[in-house]
Amino acid sequence: MKEEKQLLAPGHRMCAGCGVALSARLCLEAAGEKTIVVVPTGCMEVTTSQYPETAWRVPFIHVAFENAAAAASGVDAALKMMGKREGVNIVAMGGDGGTFDIGLQALSGMFERGHRVTYVCNDNEAYMNTGIQRSSATPYAAWTTTSPPGKKSIGEFREKKPIGYIAAAHGIPYVATATIAYFADYQKKVKKALSADGPAFIHVLTPCPVGWRFPPDRTVEVSRLAVQTGVFPLWEVRDGDIENLRITVKPPERKPVEEYLAVQGRFSHLFKPEKQQDVIDRIQKMVDEKCERYGI
Repeated sequence: MKEEKQLLAPGHRMCAGCGVALSARLCLEAAGEKTIVVVPTGCMEVTTSQYPETAWRVPFIHVAFENAAAAASGVDAALKMMGKREGVNIVAMGGDGGTFDIGLQALSGMFERGHRVTYVCNDNEAYMNTGIQRSSATPYAAWTTTSPPGKKSIGEFREKKPIGYIAAAHGIPYVATATIAYFADYQKKVKKALSADGPAFIHVLTPCPVGWRFPPDRTVEVSRLAVQTGVFPLWEVRDGDIENLRITVKPPERKPVEEYLAVQGRFSHLFKPEKQQDVIDRIQKMVDEKCERYGI
């Protein structure tokens, strides 16, 4: 891809190895230049749009933490009123904090009203921009600054919220999961979402080297392990028909979940000073049950 065609320009302030940066570039490459991007407060916003500079080579709107879906809905309605809606892609990109938690009400409203917006959730499983606090996307037993492990704690004690199922329950035209390691799968899903006649939602796993505590050159490897272990299955659903969920990338043989946990410092307390095999086994059981439902 020629440098001048990169719609998220080099020179932004995102961390080395940032999964969100990779996700945004892949998404925009698939969407093309006729795209309007709406982004709430978060890592992506503060690192790409510091006044008077911007890394965005498409129209970009920064909105409040809680209302990206509402603002994108307004863009859709305004373009329709002006007779300029056709041929324009509207993409909202929020993090897990602005999607799973703070922005869930606006997202649900966008789905219910039927706006033709593709919402991409870049999920790094915590509030990374404000200090690595836990969110409802934080996985079981992970360390965050607000779910620290200790003698009486394993870290996060809740399971991750099933945001994809919640989106699909609205009966919207298209819902999918994706991750940056399988970029062709991700970009195919972006194009399907943009061609949908109504709202679409893509949940993208975007590993964070800082919050997940791994070297920045291993982002794609960690992302791939999430799929290969079954921790993050890749699937798509049309019109809310969850019974006919389709797996888009099926590992030939699932790897043990321990391989995924061991490469991340946020799970290091499960391995030292003593290995907590019972917790690892519980996580493996949770993953096995999920994969059985998916037929992986």
